[in-house]
Amino acid sequence: MGWLQRLKIDRFLVVMIGVVVIASLFPAQGQIQNGFEMLTTAAIALLFFMHGAKLSREAIVAGAGHWRLHLVVFLSTFVLFPLLGLAMNLLPPTILPPPLVLGFLYLCALPATVQSAIAFTSVAGGNVAAAVCSASASSILGIFLSPVLVGMLIHTQQGDTDTLHAIGKIVLQLMVPFVVGHLARPLIGGWVDRHRRLINLTDRSSILLVVYVAFSEAVSEGIWHQVTGYALLWVLICSLVLLVVVLVVNTLAARLFGFNTEDEITIVFCGSKKSLANGVPMANVLFPAASVGMMVLPLMIFHQIQLMVCAVLAQRYARRLKQNQPDR
Repeated sequence: MGWLQRLKIDRFLVVMIGVVVIASLFPAQGQIQNGFEMLTTAAIALLFFMHGAKLSREAIVAGAGHWRLHLVVFLSTFVLFPLLGLAMNLLPPTILPPPLVLGFLYLCALPATVQSAIAFTSVAGGNVAAAVCSASASSILGIFLSPVLVGMLIHTQQGDTDTLHAIGKIVLQLMVPFVVGHLARPLIGGWVDRHRRLINLTDRSSILLVVYVAFSEAVSEGIWHQVTGYALLWVLICSLVLLVVVLVVNTLAARLFGFNTEDEITIVFCGSKKSLANGVPMANVLFPAASVGMMVLPLMIFHQIQLMVCAVLAQRYARRLKQNQPDR
């Protein structure tokens, strides 16, 4: 897998693509599909229970006072991204079919990532404590805000999203396990911290299960007759343009408001991410089973692009900070 690391390709995404291929060739059907759907519901609850159990209050408190930075990140995540998503309505259907436009609108409504935002901030030499607080708060707020944004954004397209019902499902299936997990942290936090690799494996297995079930249903509904190679190319291009615009706006905003370089790094990396870990299971709760595969397709592609671009950007920031440090 060394060549994957050189190309900055996420191994997990490679596995996910393999799951999509398996679902395309051998989709779950009938009673097997029903069993997988029940298992998926349990896996999503476990996923968010573990998210809550991993959340450290101490780390959040350490960076909570930097409210100006957090405000810029939240505006990027929950205002700038949705506005750019709406702008994609200007693209003709021959370039980006309406179902994929909805997928981008969903992507733009999601919260930021936690793990990769913190990791890139650390590599680049940014304010890690603020990144932990900002990314964690974004993930928590997204459980409430994302369904509202999805309702608002997709209502402009088709007008049939029941936002209150969606929020109720999110609270029951995602927020309740998250809160229970966080409340249980004093009891299980030590075990969770000692077994991070096992927890991450469980998280990723849950996501892969959701992807398999979603694409099994999507294949039955003819997703690969609706999405051509030409459309996938435009999803790739639109994802790259979307990310670049957000990175540039965040960088300019950080400098305009007088943040130092460490805080600029935190704003750039926390304000430009969208969470695959939250987005895939949340789509499974928010949307009909037949449309989940189409809704998460832009997210899967954007996820890989954000990792590749931000890995290069983090290394450039790190080199620049090292050059600016005085010799001792």
